[in-house]
Amino acid sequence: MVPRYSPAPRWRGPVSGVRLILPLRHPPVMLSDGWDTARTDEPAVTRLGTQMPISGIDDLPLRYRTPRAWADGVLEAPLALLNDHAHLEKKAAANALELLNRWPEPNPPENWVAAMTAVARDEVEHLALVVRLLARRGGRLTRTHANPYAAALRDLVRYGDGPDELVDRLLVSALIEARSCERFALLADACTDRALARVYRGLWASEAGHYLSFLNLARELRQNESDSRLSDRPRGRGKGSARHTGVDDRWSWMLEREARLIADQPPGPRMHSGVGVRKAG
Repeated sequence: MVPRYSPAPRWRGPVSGVRLILPLRHPPVMLSDGWDTARTDEPAVTRLGTQMPISGIDDLPLRYRTPRAWADGVLEAPLALLNDHAHLEKKAAANALELLNRWPEPNPPENWVAAMTAVARDEVEHLALVVRLLARRGGRLTRTHANPYAAALRDLVRYGDGPDELVDRLLVSALIEARSCERFALLADACTDRALARVYRGLWASEAGHYLSFLNLARELRQNESDSRLSDRPRGRGKGSARHTGVDDRWSWMLEREARLIADQPPGPRMHSGVGVRKAG
């Protein structure tokens, strides 16, 4: 039986005045032998694809819009792209699990553990799916992987600055999920492999839920801090200047820098690369 999917993230009620979004429970394609994602004539896959219209991509807060040429370019090397994608899912799961026991004291967001475990579960399911797609197409997961885009975003984090560090880590996670959401939408539209296109379409909805979960956790975390604690804590240098104490100000600041970082990335068959595919030789 084909599970039904909501075309948008599901709200899970107010939490201390902030609406927290939990990620979608199911992966976009079931991994059982009853569903063959390498074939395009499966009725289940066909029905799934029609249930996931991509809408609202223009509502993403990203300050740089990836051109269609990016998707056309990276799809010229689908196995390398799937390998990169699998590593990103693995790292996303590890990030959520690492944040799981980093809840702030004395007033952690009410649904912190539930949100982090939900994200980690989704990412592991996506990892299993992408690895299977990679293997079925004759590829294999590489042992090592680098993501210069994510590394550059992590340089924005105010490490060692208490709650500010945690807010920044949540915002960086939200940025990566939002950018991935945009990229999956472009891939779904450009991909001529219908099975892969449906997978990308399903992942778009999941990434949208993750991005909103991280962003709302950051807002609630800051909301739970007292004004006196904020004013008394020494600010970090440079990246932690006083004008970025509010989450929305900090989020806007990070969005501007993310736009520059993604535009400056070198080309290649990666989810977070620049425009075009670098040609061999």
